[in-house]
Amino acid sequence: MPFKNLQILTLLLASVVSSAQVTIKNGKTQDGIPYATVSFGNGQGIFADDEGVFIFTKKLYPDVDTLFVTSLGYKDVTVPTSELSDTILMDEEVSQLNEVVLIADNRKFTEETLKPYLDDDYYHCWLPTIESEIAVIFRNPDTDLKKLSTIHFPITLESKDWKKRKKKNAEKKPFSTLFKVKFYENNNGLPGQVLTYDNIVFKATEKNGDVHNLDVSAYNITFPENGFFVSLQVLGYTDTQGKLLPNKKYKEIKSKNGIVKIPTNFRPLLPFTSEIPEHRTYIKRVFINGNNWVQFRKGNIESGLFSAGLNNYGIGISYKVYNDE
Repeated sequence: MPFKNLQILTLLLASVVSSAQVTIKNGKTQDGIPYATVSFGNGQGIFADDEGVFIFTKKLYPDVDTLFVTSLGYKDVTVPTSELSDTILMDEEVSQLNEVVLIADNRKFTEETLKPYLDDDYYHCWLPTIESEIAVIFRNPDTDLKKLSTIHFPITLESKDWKKRKKKNAEKKPFSTLFKVKFYENNNGLPGQVLTYDNIVFKATEKNGDVHNLDVSAYNITFPENGFFVSLQVLGYTDTQGKLLPNKKYKEIKSKNGIVKIPTNFRPLLPFTSEIPEHRTYIKRVFINGNNWVQFRKGNIESGLFSAGLNNYGIGISYKVYNDE
């Protein structure tokens, strides 16, 4: 083989080894598993897209030797990178979800809304990162049957011109970000069992304004007796069609002690509030700290928001309350 051709072959092989497009599939149906979590350990990780596809690049993650793949409704999978192929198969996990409450279409109800807490101050905001999932608890005030209809997620828009940031009509910085939403039971004050295995995602842009209203009525989520959690997690930036892009999940900064990896902050920012007296917000670092939930309060988490008394992400909800027949 001529030396020039050998060089080309070597470069092609190196490209295949350093970067691989992998599809995560249901082992039984061979369907792609949307938005599965791919953790690398040490606080690193990415998400598959809507077809279960992700890009693993050895150039970006040279020290990664194992992938940990998880998705709601499936058994966890561990894959050494030395054995990584173009497909990862996951087996369905039989788990007991609560029975769905069927509500007659003609049943009378009243609509109630807990409004979201808005704030356009940059310094009052949580900077979303992909390894963070934020959950907010909602108590059940009584025994009436209630069904969720809309979740109101407050977001903060940033002005293109920093000097005009206090002007409401200032042009906003553009973004297109995909979020994942989950619902959990209240398990002794912590998010517990999921209420639905549906993949619920939405794309937020600066054109949505300062609240994204997500219609969840089709998922038939009724209030558990002891309340529930709504969670929000950034999946990454999207293209103009809403397709998840292969976002870089951290920045590398050189220090005297070597390379420090800092998680990438994504837009939009999430405004926190001081108007809720109890600590209703919980945080989970998906790829680190054992994937455990902690309450967002001083002593549990380090955050500059505490100095301003900002202790909660103020999600709002709308729901139907059904009258006794």
